[in-house]
Amino acid sequence: MLFKKSDSKEASKAKVVKKSPLREWIDAILFAVVAATIIRMFFIEAYTIPTSSMEKSLLIGDFLFVSKVNYGPRIPNTPLSFPFAHHTMPVLGTQSYLEWIKLPYYRLPGFQDVKNNDCVVFNYPMEDFRPVDKRENYIKRCIGIGGDTLTVVNGDVYLNGKLNWKSPGMQYNYNVKTDGTGFNQKVLQKFDITEGSQTSNFGDYQLTLTKENAEKIKTFPNVQSIAVQMQPKGQYADYIFPHDSTIPWNVDNFGPIYVPKKGGTITLDAKNMSIYRRAIQVYENNKVEVVNGKVFINDKEATTYTFKMNYYFMMGDNRHNSADCRFWGFVPEDHIVGKAVFVWLSLDANETNLFKKIRWSRLFSLIH
Repeated sequence: MLFKKSDSKEASKAKVVKKSPLREWIDAILFAVVAATIIRMFFIEAYTIPTSSMEKSLLIGDFLFVSKVNYGPRIPNTPLSFPFAHHTMPVLGTQSYLEWIKLPYYRLPGFQDVKNNDCVVFNYPMEDFRPVDKRENYIKRCIGIGGDTLTVVNGDVYLNGKLNWKSPGMQYNYNVKTDGTGFNQKVLQKFDITEGSQTSNFGDYQLTLTKENAEKIKTFPNVQSIAVQMQPKGQYADYIFPHDSTIPWNVDNFGPIYVPKKGGTITLDAKNMSIYRRAIQVYENNKVEVVNGKVFINDKEATTYTFKMNYYFMMGDNRHNSADCRFWGFVPEDHIVGKAVFVWLSLDANETNLFKKIRWSRLFSLIH
């Protein structure tokens, strides 16, 4: 076969340029960063449990995977951000994102809706100084969903008039009176009692216990009495939502409260505005005023309001040691991050022995 002279020159020019080792490494790292970012954003992300608000269902030192696809992944509000940093740059401590581009809330289709008693990761709604997707991540149990009426009576949750399911790991604070002698720390460790301390020199203790552990402590020969701490109905706590003295709720006796549902309509008056004002004004971007007992939304008198989003009521299983919706109100649907699905690693910070430090029984355990 014959080639023209010009063809042979073109063939000699079309030589493949081989990448240098440095360029290959850079390309590989960029690909890995982009791939990992897409996976974290749209499919699954790793989280760590930093506090005891979900003990004993989830423990401090649990490392878990949270599914974004169950409820549907959100399109980021602030797409310009440093990879693998949430809202703060590692070491530097500076802001890790730019707000040059701001996208409205949009969620891709998921496999399911948020259900009652799901363990859910969400953005803390009260951080108004940050974009929604850059607010602190919290994990709690979703007790109430949009359309539910929730009531807490002496620590028990009722949904729509029926007693709600209780997690086996649910804990409360108990007052324990002994004959003056203390508790052996090894015995407390055996029962995995990690919170609480002596409150007086007379053998009085406050311990955070599951119902099962409370029954065991009751049988100790030095225990004279044990009783769950309970704030009585009608006792107003100013740190409890909606922070209104005319609504005397506390951590143990709360509600009834209607959890807003998308498309659901409520009657508005000066009495319930303290409950729903933030949802209407902050989360749904309306101007709200109450003048002479009348409610005005966007300068028009309103006697009803129809919600644009679903809302959720989250509570920690460690009922007396959890800052949750009882303290700051509803979680809007645009704050939902994903569903906690399983623990892949669990480390006990109090253990120094590496083998004992790993909680082997919790590895790859499903979250219920």
